Order: sequence, then C-alpha cells, then structure tokens
Amino acid sequence: MSRARISVVMVSYHTGPALFEAIRAVLADPDLTEIILVDNGNPAAARRALVSEFGTEDRFRLLQGHGNIGFARGSNYGAEMSSGDAVLFLNPDAILEPGAARQMLEAGQKSGHLPWLSGGRLVDGQGVEQRGSRRGTVSLFSVLLAFTLLDRLPGIRSYNYHRDPLPSAPVSMPTVSGAVMMLDRASLKAVGGFDAGYFLHVEDIAICRAVREVGGGVVFVPDARARHYGSTSEAPTLTVEWHKVRGFFRYFWAGRSVGSKLGIVLLGPFIAAAILGRALFSR
Repeated sequence: MSRARISVVMVSYHTGPALFEAIRAVLADPDLTEIILVDNGNPAAARRALVSEFGTEDRFRLLQGHGNIGFARGSNYGAEMSSGDAVLFLNPDAILEPGAARQMLEAGQKSGHLPWLSGGRLVDGQGVEQRGSRRGTVSLFSVLLAFTLLDRLPGIRSYNYHRDPLPSAPVSMPTVSGAVMMLDRASLKAVGGFDAGYFLHVEDIAICRAVREVGGGVVFVPDARARHYGSTSEAPTLTVEWHKVRGFFRYFWAGRSVGSKLGIVLLGPFIAAAILGRALFSR
C-alpha cells in the first residue's frame, strides 16, 4: 500500500486561474506520482502559461490536440496514458489537500471490495461541505426533489447527504462525486472506465452504479478534502445544464428496469424543466 503509485487525471476546458492552483496543489503532494492534464480546448494563452510554469516538471504531462471530447472520454484518455497503480480523477478547479489522495487509496484498499471506488469531501472556501460529495441511490423522484429545491424544506431529503452528520471514518456510500474520485487499475478494468456516452455530468453517478452492479463497493472518505471553486469554466451555463439533462436521461434510460425507462418518458420533461429553469433563474 505504501508503495502504490497514484496518478492524477484532470480534464480541463476554459477553466481559468483555478487550474494553475489545482496543479500546484497536486505537485506539492509527494504521495502523487504524476498529473495528466487532458486539455479539451483551453485558450492558446492558457496553454502557453501551462508550458511556461510546468513544462520542466517531470511529474506533469499535457495531452492536447484532440479537441473537446467531453469529460468521460477525456478522463478515460488520461487514465490510459497514466502509469499509476491507482487513478485519482480530480476537477481542474478542486484544490486537493495534502494526504487526501493517500487516504482515499487506503480506504479503497481496506474496503474489502473489488472493484472499489472512493470519493473525497468537497468543501467551499469556509470549509463547509458542498452538495454532491456523498449521495444516496439516485432515482427520478430524488432528482426532481433536488432540482426543484424541495429538498431544502424540513423533513424532505433528495439524494444529497451533505447536511447529514459527517461520519468520523470512511463509510460505504451509494454515490460520490467525480470531482474527487479514485479507482485502482483492477477496478477501472472491471467497469471499463467511464461510460463515454456521457459528455458532461452524471458520468460519476453512472460509474458508481456500475461498480455496485458488479458487486463492488463505493466509499466516502470524510477526511480526504478538496476545496472546490465550482462553475469556473467559461462554457455557457445553459449548454452545461443541457448536457446535465442529457446525462440524466441516459442514466435512467440505461436502468435495468422497465419502470426506469417508463419513468424517464413520463417525468423527463419535468426534470428538464427543473434543471434548465434553475439555470435560467440563477442567471
């Protein structure tokens, strides 16, 4: 365990200054063997700045020239090019705390599962846990509750567990966030990596389900923290949210039950309206 090599894979598209801070945090952690940055289309000036600051760093590798292939395919590409025994998928606007990756690796290896997947805790600038770090089993009804914000009412709970008491040790959890997520090589092989049919959003929920469906386990590691800026990409908000809608449609249509497919036909328009409506309201 102490000799296991950990690779970090980041997929970046017009991330902005947070990307540089995130890379520096990875390079400052001696537990991390390398960082693979999959450049899905950053501006030319940002690429020059990346080469200028990190080009001589042995642990840094920049993959570019492939265009915007989406988060799932980009993550798989980075994992294929990495050399570690385990791969930490990290958002380019998530600032990983020292030692967090090692805790995620140990929690996964001690879980007793194969495949295993571990997730860390996302916090804001004040250290408050963000939505998404730990989630229950995602259903059509729980998605509607989350995106209509009804889950903020007393006594109503969606799939987000961030308001629950924080566990004192790693704990089994149906779903964790792809913003800070780790699998070892055997686990990645067992589930085939991320489903490349997802372009942006929901691929993390899908891979957690894939791990569970083949008898593996998902673990939430509360002390493995990453400060997450969120919404740093210059991509249009409605475009991002539309990919989220498509992701949920794909997720529920891919469900094994007839009820899941029927449910997305009946409730799909309401889910789309809730997600896109919230985006418009926030603007």
